[in-house]
Amino acid sequence: MSFTYVIVDDSKEDALQTKGIADEFPELVFLGMANTHVNGIDLVLEKKPQLVFLEIDPTDKKSLLSLGFISELHRFLTILPEIVITTNKKEWAFDAINYGVFDYYTKPVQPQQIIKSLHRLNKKATSVITNGCSDSGVFTGKRYAQATVVSKPLIICIKSYGDYRYINADDICFFQADNNSTDIHLNSGEMITAFKTLKHFESILDFPFIRIHNSYIVNRNYISRIQAGNSLCFIRNSLKKIPFSRSYKSNIDLIIAEFSKGNYLEI
Repeated sequence: MSFTYVIVDDSKEDALQTKGIADEFPELVFLGMANTHVNGIDLVLEKKPQLVFLEIDPTDKKSLLSLGFISELHRFLTILPEIVITTNKKEWAFDAINYGVFDYYTKPVQPQQIIKSLHRLNKKATSVITNGCSDSGVFTGKRYAQATVVSKPLIICIKSYGDYRYINADDICFFQADNNSTDIHLNSGEMITAFKTLKHFESILDFPFIRIHNSYIVNRNYISRIQAGNSLCFIRNSLKKIPFSRSYKSNIDLIIAEFSKGNYLEI
């Protein structure tokens, strides 16, 4: 059984090394490679691969590659391709597991790693074929390319002394730092305080949550206006204006680029 794949890696040398190893396996069919977050998303949506080799700790930070790549795929796809992380650091493995990745390789990629993944892919594909049926059923072998992860809404639990407060992440407009705690502002106008730093939330949350200032993480879906001249973001259905700093300007550029990729008309 064959499996199509793409490579998303800011290092051309590493990407070619990964491709060189993958080329040793006739079961793997190469569809393309990309070196940035935006180009990688476009590549996956265009080619619809069954497998993505993804770098999450890029040398070129402007590429914006991270585990957030997986979060953004959930915005466009109900079912994701299998994600194989390829990186130099072992310490990201636990976080990657929480994102439901299929496998985790430390560079340089070795043939033994791919052999094990292929065995698992074949086993999974066999299971799908065995349990699948026609289009009226669950999956068939031919439809395996789309048979993987289903997105679920993120629920954040704020716990304090036996009190468990559950928040739907989609209802959060922005986070605001307050010394060693963080104020969470909801679309209802309510504000909830969590006794964690803003940096903690930055480390565990991904797109559409983007840090734009030392004191703010914003939910991109609640931005109604960006004033580049005044370095301000306006929050939808609110009078709140959030500043963004020069050090996070690249994140603002990413937000603007994301808006333009949708059903978009600029006048």
